[in-house]
Parts: sequence; structure tokens; C-alpha cells
Amino acid sequence: MEYNKLIDHTLLKSDAREEDIIKLCEEAKTYHFASVCVNPTHVKLCKELLKDSDVKVCTVVGFPLGANSPLVKGYETKIAIEDGADEIDMVINIGALKDQKFDLVEEDIMEVVKNANGRTVKVIIEACLLTEEEKVKACWCALKANANFVKTSTGFSKHGATIEDVALMKKVVGDKLEVKAAGGVRSYEDMVNMVKAGATRIGTSSGVKLISGEQVNKGY
Repeated sequence: MEYNKLIDHTLLKSDAREEDIIKLCEEAKTYHFASVCVNPTHVKLCKELLKDSDVKVCTVVGFPLGANSPLVKGYETKIAIEDGADEIDMVINIGALKDQKFDLVEEDIMEVVKNANGRTVKVIIEACLLTEEEKVKACWCALKANANFVKTSTGFSKHGATIEDVALMKKVVGDKLEVKAAGGVRSYEDMVNMVKAGATRIGTSSGVKLISGEQVNKGY
């Protein structure tokens, strides 16, 4: 398996500078990662830097709290696509899910899917804040809203992906959606185990170290 092709090489820190984004893109091209995942303000730059490569540009919507309205998330998606984004990682309305307002959660996702115009949409459920039942419900909402992936985490909450969450999410979505494990992947072995559990994409700020077999002590 070409594990490099599963990695979304990620830099979502608020203080990321242009030189950091340039480095991220150069690394992604060198290692032929699946994508770079950046904040919306960097999408245009990444699209230009990666235009002659096989690396996609992924950005985030409603990030990291998920508490924006569906219309705001939809507009954010529209602008990101116009700027050149190939993939959208959006955060669900976590409070609405916990209030069992599943129609609102689905509307939230559908607004992003609609404005993505056929681009890949990954739905971040922030599993560390959910009960097992809520994780299942979140996955069902993503299925009903015609997303492409369910994703474990933003990497900005209590903790990132776990093997158990990836396995549960894969069990719920089956072959209808893919699963992205994000945050907490600290070694090549961790990455392999996430894939064995059902992940087909890995979100990490340490893609180079993972592929090189180095241990990651901190970071996304």
C-alpha cells in the first residue's frame, strides 16, 4: 500500500505564515501526498503552488467549532471552491447533534455538499465529544446528506482519532462513505492500524515523519 497517498498534509495553525505554507506544499509534492489541508485564506496560494502536481488542495469549513449557521458554511464552501479548493473538511453542528436536532445537522452538511459542486466533502464529527450513540447518529447524518467521508476530529479538541472510533465509523458507513482519521497518529504503526480499522485518509501535520518511520511526539 502507498501510505503517502492516504495523507492529507495538514497545517491549520492560526499563526501559519506564507513561508510555512510554501514548505507544506513542497513537502506534499516531494512525497506525493493526497492533499494539503489548510485554512481558507491559503487556498489560492496552495492552488498556484500545486498546479503542476498530483496533490489536491483541501480546506476547512465551520472550523474548528462547527457552530456557524448552514448558510454561512455554504457560503464559506462556495468561496473556497472559487479559490481552487478540491476538497472540503467541514465540522458538524455538534450542539445540534447533542440536542437530537438531526434535521439541522443534515441541513448543515447538505448546504456544504450543495455548494461544493461535486468536490469531495469530509464531515468532521469531533468524536471525542460524542457518546457512541451520537457518533452513530452523526455518521447517519453524513450518509443522508450525501457526503463523501466521515472524519474523526478537528485536532483542536480533547484528542484526535482512536482505533475504536475509526472502526465504529467504518461499521456504520460501510462502503457508502470513506473514513478519515485525523489527529493523534503518532507513528507509522499508528497509521497502519488506522487503515486496518477502516481509514482511507489520514490527517496529520507530521506526514513526512510518519512516512519516514519517525515517532511524532506532538502536533496534529
